[in-house]
Amino acid sequence: MSQVLHTPPPTTATAPAEDDLAALAARYGLSVSGARPTLREYVSQLWARRHFIAAFSTAKLTAQYSQAKLGQLWQVMTPLLNAAVYYFIFGVLMGTKKGVADYVPFLVTGVFVWTFTQSSIMAGTRAISGNLGLVRALHFPRAALPISFCLQQLQQLLFSMAALVVILLAFGVPVSASWLLAIPALTLQFTFNAGIAMILARVGAKTPDIAQLMPFVLRTWMYISGVMWSLDHLLSKHSDLPFWVAPLLKANPAAVYIDLMRFALIDSFHASQLPAHVWLIATGWALLAGVGGFIYFWKAEETYGRG
Repeated sequence: MSQVLHTPPPTTATAPAEDDLAALAARYGLSVSGARPTLREYVSQLWARRHFIAAFSTAKLTAQYSQAKLGQLWQVMTPLLNAAVYYFIFGVLMGTKKGVADYVPFLVTGVFVWTFTQSSIMAGTRAISGNLGLVRALHFPRAALPISFCLQQLQQLLFSMAALVVILLAFGVPVSASWLLAIPALTLQFTFNAGIAMILARVGAKTPDIAQLMPFVLRTWMYISGVMWSLDHLLSKHSDLPFWVAPLLKANPAAVYIDLMRFALIDSFHASQLPAHVWLIATGWALLAGVGGFIYFWKAEETYGRG
């Protein structure tokens, strides 16, 4: 009678369950590399790197015109040349200066303030996609990049403001206490710009082509923001427009910050030319864009530089 030998079936090695891996990681204090911190931790990390943000923005500003013979003079000359072009095309050829008191200070203030928003948004759009080497090499809160680029544009605006003061005085605009209102106006505008820059930095990180689209969007935005002309005069010439167009144009955030700066610096620009509750509107835009943009950017923190 033959004896039948039974061999046990071959065993296959099974991978440890995810719960076991999680427990093992927790046991030894391991965490996911590049995991998104809590919002409070993220704010704390940003504050701890405030000196890096300031130094990085200053270095970028210094390097911006390092290859040009005139160097940092272009920080002032670029917006002035833009203002000169706009004055000739819109003020002279199209006659938008008619009926606008102190048109040159009016125009230059609008150009400088608009350039601050425009440059901040364009720089924010490329903040992540244009700095992938830095993002992948170093660990830091990525919001430092769009914020530092906005701070760079603020520093450039402050350089330009020196030229603006000279223009105001040259055209007979007196120095007044209202000039101090420029400080809260610029603070609110910086907060708004930084928020929009963070929103577009996240979008641009996934879709770099957005940087090619933004110049067209910004150009359209500029034309409806009263940079080269008075919105009051424009709306008075087109009284047949729907009733909601006028308040919508005047509550446009770019127009609000431009008008606030004009009201602060130009004595012939009166409060009656401002939309009702203008400071409340300016604060609302700043909080909506600043806080909302920051949270929107933070939610994708762990994805930047990957893929």
